[in-house]
Amino acid sequence: MAEVNRRDFMKTSAGAAVGLGVLSHSTASWAGANDRVRIAVIGVRGRGQAHVDAYASMENVEVATICDIDETILAERLAWVTKELGIQAPKTEWDFRKVLEDDSIDAISIATPNHLHSLMSIWGCEAGKDVYIEKPLSHNIWEGRQLVQAAEKHQRIVQHGTQSRCSPAIREGVKQLREGLIGDLYMAKGLCYKRREPIGLAPEEPVPDGVHYDLWMGPATEKPFTRNRFHYNWHWQWDYGNGDIGNTGVHQMDILRLALGVDLPVRVSSMGGHFMFEDDQETPNTQLASFWYPGKNPNDDKGILMVFEVRHWITNYEGGIGEPPNNNVGSIVYGSEGYMVFDANSYRTFLGREREPGPSATGEGSPFQNFIDCVRSRKREDLMCDVTEGHLSSSLCHMANTAYRLRRTLEFDPAKEEYIGDAEANQMLSRVYRKPYVVPGGEAV
Repeated sequence: MAEVNRRDFMKTSAGAAVGLGVLSHSTASWAGANDRVRIAVIGVRGRGQAHVDAYASMENVEVATICDIDETILAERLAWVTKELGIQAPKTEWDFRKVLEDDSIDAISIATPNHLHSLMSIWGCEAGKDVYIEKPLSHNIWEGRQLVQAAEKHQRIVQHGTQSRCSPAIREGVKQLREGLIGDLYMAKGLCYKRREPIGLAPEEPVPDGVHYDLWMGPATEKPFTRNRFHYNWHWQWDYGNGDIGNTGVHQMDILRLALGVDLPVRVSSMGGHFMFEDDQETPNTQLASFWYPGKNPNDDKGILMVFEVRHWITNYEGGIGEPPNNNVGSIVYGSEGYMVFDANSYRTFLGREREPGPSATGEGSPFQNFIDCVRSRKREDLMCDVTEGHLSSSLCHMANTAYRLRRTLEFDPAKEEYIGDAEANQMLSRVYRKPYVVPGGEAV
């Protein structure tokens, strides 16, 4: 790589210290497109590896710090970075708050469990960092809106990890829908058919050496350590994850929102269950959610229906998405003249009663490059997966899970982002946060 100048990163700040939720305020000013962006990746066990790999391949971007609460994982990733990627060894840190204190860090890229996403991102904005945040952007609707407001208040670049929006093929397909290729749109469906093995029953045990468990629990209720409340299996525990509808479904519903040109619905229902297995999973392994968007006349039923379905075991394949025995994960939009299938970074159309093949395309974009470009330009409007869109798509997952857990259809006010006449549902818009890991403005214990 050609030699580059160090970035001229100017900050104005009342102080450099980052306390337990009381963070310094700073802003960034970039001298030019050649300035180096110094980034810290937080959470490097799974998806965080892809973050590191993407940034390491970019010119004038330095992976300055990697951070993880599991020091064993941290050591493994450090060896991988230096040996496999061949870049200068980054600094390592197990406490993300110390990363936020580091004024030399320009941006943070977060790939932690869901329950930490909004908190880390908001604290990052308050500390003057730009933020790339993995999906879902939030663990509940209220904290997602708090992050949107923090990004606006502190003028931060905040990108959400629903990366399919960066695909030129997906955007072409959406344009075709808007131009009427398949006629009037009336329904859309997202699929998450994944073979998921049972996670078993894990006993309580001492916290493993090198794991900073209090930091890992963060805002969640304190509970004893088990393997099923930790690496990956946290997805299936309500305290930390949002089930497969929040794990994978946010991608498909984000594409459907983009395709339909809608934000939040006025009604949601969801049913399902935890079938077949006796294990520690709390979230449903089979779930069907429906969202209703009204049409121009709110007094008739000519709106748009969005459906999302999770299946966990043996199932059929819909829409030609994927190939057996692989996962069947994607989205389908139905119109009066045909339907369109979104599969990973591609779209295909089938037109008329005979379902004749129509326009199609495949093409992948880089959400990480788009993020870095916007960090340099400071043009938030150029983000392809910006914080507001991430909040709205994540909210659909939370709405579905609330309806599932309460076992009833819920009416929703999209403008106020609250349920209508349902105090129990509104209580689930947020959570009680464990001190000191409190989303600003939240209720704490």
